[in-house]
Amino acid sequence: MELTHINEQGRARMVDVSEKEATVREATAMCRIRMNEATLARLREGSLPKGDVLSVAQVAGIMAAKRTPDAIPMCHPLPLTGADIRFTVEENGVLIHATVRCKGLTGVEMEALHAAAVAALTIYDMCKAVQKDMEIYDLMLLEKSGGKSGNYRRETAE
Repeated sequence: MELTHINEQGRARMVDVSEKEATVREATAMCRIRMNEATLARLREGSLPKGDVLSVAQVAGIMAAKRTPDAIPMCHPLPLTGADIRFTVEENGVLIHATVRCKGLTGVEMEALHAAAVAALTIYDMCKAVQKDMEIYDLMLLEKSGGKSGNYRRETAE
């Protein structure tokens, strides 16, 4: 099997996608952050020192999706057509869903994963003044559609 991200010298390269067909591509990823009851209560009340945690985390996730190639070296810059970050406050923390969409030459899985991770990191940053031992976990791709490889849906999601 040929390694697509390795050149003839055995060094990393960004894959040439210029011959691929532009298709509508979408991916959804999730991530969770666990926190104690007191921190979660303050998040719900909006009484954390840094302000409205979920609004800031939502913007951070969208910005992260748009800037994925700046953080992941072999990702292509993509003309994203949509990014949505959704939160579900659970009994022990926050569940994050990030959905990213584009019409492009390569998929948006990394953009969705990056968006979910950065949203979780932003929640951590905004809550760390009251709790340092929060845990970020369950970062995973839930589904993707479009492109030559077709659709994927994780069987054991959430």
